[in-house]
Amino acid sequence: MSACIWFVVPAAGASRRLGGSTPKQYLPVAGRSVIEHTLGMLISHPGIAGGVVVLAPEDRDWRQLPVQLRDAVSTAIGGRERCHSVLAGLQALKAASQDDWVVVHDAARPCLPASDLQRLIDACSSDPVGGLLAVPVADTLKRDDGAGRVVRTVARDRLWRAQTPQMFRLGQLTRALDRAIAAGESPGDEATAMEAAGLKPLLVEGSPLNIKITHPADLEFAVNVLGSRGEAGR
Repeated sequence: MSACIWFVVPAAGASRRLGGSTPKQYLPVAGRSVIEHTLGMLISHPGIAGGVVVLAPEDRDWRQLPVQLRDAVSTAIGGRERCHSVLAGLQALKAASQDDWVVVHDAARPCLPASDLQRLIDACSSDPVGGLLAVPVADTLKRDDGAGRVVRTVARDRLWRAQTPQMFRLGQLTRALDRAIAAGESPGDEATAMEAAGLKPLLVEGSPLNIKITHPADLEFAVNVLGSRGEAGR
């Protein structure tokens, strides 16, 4: 029997970097909230069996989303850091087996191209470790001295900007996160936890369009991307 593919979307963050009182995953963009776009891509993929959205304990915005979207996923309560929330999501996948695949995707990445998601699945499904979408670094990199002055230029050869989704076996990822948390570490993404466990995740080239909403300009960018796909106002 072939392994199933599930998703976990950590959405327990309460980032206020964009200003206002609404977490960025619930901000409106192109006619829907950021997280509605994000979940729509995952739910509509025919090869994904289902998934979990991990919410903050005090979340009051989730219940305002369309009922058909909420009914399409399960939910879990997140923890202090991203790694705790992802682990809670993995543990909430009650129907999944340890050998099943899990795609972990940021709630604040609404512009994931369908072709990138499929490329990741195709590349990782036969890989012993799994991997992540990433983009080769194109800009010249500078390291500062802490006071806003350049101390050196960093070679960009073989450097990549990590994105999500990141796709790993449920059992392996759970053990890697458990091990990291027990050691007092807070890995910033799932690949970091897998690396700490001695594994080498596969880099799958993705698209620069797959941005994470962090700054106000990102919302405008997302409007343009989603609008060009005909998703505005849907």
